[in-house]
Amino acid sequence: MTPEQLKASILQYAIQGKLVEQRPEEGNAEVLYKQIQEEKKKLIKDGKIKKEKPLAEITEDEIPFDIPDTWKWSRIGDVYAITMGQSPDGKSVTKGSNGMEFHQGKVFFGEDYILKSDQVTSEPSKIAEPNSVLLCVRAPVGIVNITDRELCIGRGLCAVKALAGMTEKFALYSLRCLKDTFIKKATGTTFVAITGEVVKNQIIPLPPLEEQHRIVAKIEELLPYVEHYAEAYEKLEQFNTKFPEEMKKAILQYAIQGKLAEQRSEEGTAEELYQKIQEEKQKLIKEGKIKKEKLLAGITEDEIPFDIPTNWKWVRLSELCKSITDGDHQPPPQTSDGYPFVVISNVSSGYLDLSNTRHVGENYFLSLSDDRIAEKGDILFTVTGSYGIVISVDSEEKFCFQRHIALLKLLSSHNYIFYVLQSPYIKRRCDELSTGIAQKTVGLNTLRNLLIPLPPYEEQKRIVSKLEELLPYCDRLATP
Repeated sequence: MTPEQLKASILQYAIQGKLVEQRPEEGNAEVLYKQIQEEKKKLIKDGKIKKEKPLAEITEDEIPFDIPDTWKWSRIGDVYAITMGQSPDGKSVTKGSNGMEFHQGKVFFGEDYILKSDQVTSEPSKIAEPNSVLLCVRAPVGIVNITDRELCIGRGLCAVKALAGMTEKFALYSLRCLKDTFIKKATGTTFVAITGEVVKNQIIPLPPLEEQHRIVAKIEELLPYVEHYAEAYEKLEQFNTKFPEEMKKAILQYAIQGKLAEQRSEEGTAEELYQKIQEEKQKLIKEGKIKKEKLLAGITEDEIPFDIPTNWKWVRLSELCKSITDGDHQPPPQTSDGYPFVVISNVSSGYLDLSNTRHVGENYFLSLSDDRIAEKGDILFTVTGSYGIVISVDSEEKFCFQRHIALLKLLSSHNYIFYVLQSPYIKRRCDELSTGIAQKTVGLNTLRNLLIPLPPYEEQKRIVSKLEELLPYCDRLATP
């Protein structure tokens, strides 16, 4: 339940007679109703309000819920004095202090009490008396506030004045419960509105006067708890919003620290896997299929960010790849068809989208070296601006890409490295090592030298299997 729903429930309980007990010694609403009618007659006699046609009797079909026997269903126009707003001559409305404060609608509404308007009128038309409830009768319909001072009100408002000792606070809470009812009765196209007849004829529960006072006191006792609840609810909402992503990060971090799947001695060591990868790399270099790279620096103890199992091994990302390159640094000539040319916007969603790419011609595409053409099984890693977006290429269609994207052609397990690169550890390292001011960039040398925790191959497969089991739950939690 949201804070607004809780507040609405309290007010609904109040106007149904369920918030405080009924006390026989407080009499009944019929007595109060007669007192109101006597006061209205006096006000009419004194010329303070106009005499109006009697309102229709309330029928059984109109009554929406049961109320206590000591209460009475009444029409608003029978138990309150209603003043419909009317805008003064526009020439009389100015900003300043020479005139009566003027309100056209809810612009200056506060929590319960209206704030001071910056407009005044020298020719007030309709006036709301102090301690009246102001009701919005034009869009947005049904919102209420109290005025503690005399005001001129325009067509967007009406003033509801309590009589016979009733308080403006009880009127405020009662009318607040009718917001949805007023909205349903509103008409119009450009501006929806309710008429004075709608307001006057709306039925409302009337409790005895003393019970009204106790209802107001109970509501105001409970509302601070609603505020505390709102604060806790907001924190919970923030937690729920962040939780799926934080859970995903935690799972990925557990995975790359060797805490997601158990280690099995029969699966060998990462050192053995590493040696096989290096042998394959040397073979490809010898065959001229990949280029020989500069010797990478040895890994020092100071570089190691966390402990890993003893059968794992820290390696540099480049040692697990055939190549790590970025796209052409010169914008290629564009064509209406040909080969896709992928830019950041094609991967910013976290998925490769080839449905709306630019294209390059065949001559340009065929002039590119193999390490600058992406194909199924490769990994893309954005390196500029929104750096750190990791894409697993699953398209059968080959494509090239701009300089802000790096291409990783792997020698090791594609799926395991894909998840390592999404981990909070890699994100943190990229944040620490990125350069630039207007647009932060993770340089290719930085990417090549990133430390990767390498498990034995069979354990990699079990880690990937566990991740593919758990991560969809995070996605489901993130879906409203």
